[in-house]
Amino acid sequence: MPLIKGGQFIEDPFFFVPDGKAFPDEKGVIVTLARFQGEKENLFAHRALVGVRLASNENPTVLKSDLKRLAAVALEFPKFRDGRAFSWARMLRTRLGYKGEIRGVGDFLPDQLAFMARVGFDAFEVRQDFTLAAFHHAMREISAPYQPAADGAKTIRELRASK
Repeated sequence: MPLIKGGQFIEDPFFFVPDGKAFPDEKGVIVTLARFQGEKENLFAHRALVGVRLASNENPTVLKSDLKRLAAVALEFPKFRDGRAFSWARMLRTRLGYKGEIRGVGDFLPDQLAFMARVGFDAFEVRQDFTLAAFHHAMREISAPYQPAADGAKTIRELRASK
């Protein structure tokens, strides 16, 4: 899947390695939570870049003690209607203080991209036919937010109060 980070398509520095599959020699790896929990010390000993992919029902607080060592947390959207990853991203950024990459993977809509960025996502695995023009258009959809979020943007209420 193509990866957008920093507003551009980039070469993915990670391979997602499903459970039971061998690790590639090059690049970093993203593994499932179950595999990470079973092979954590081996992964950190042999890999410069380690990431974990969380299913939508897996709470990121289980990673709390390892977050400083993780280069990426990939949050799955199994269906575009399943918004738990929004909550997990905000929790990672605000409550857990995670500074690494938060990657959106799975079934999300272009209309959701700006909201994803507001809560802490900074990398997006998109469909093959997705364009940068569509990405930039989606990111401009919110000119002034109503709700506070992890991005620190001033809300409409704060903007009005400052006048």
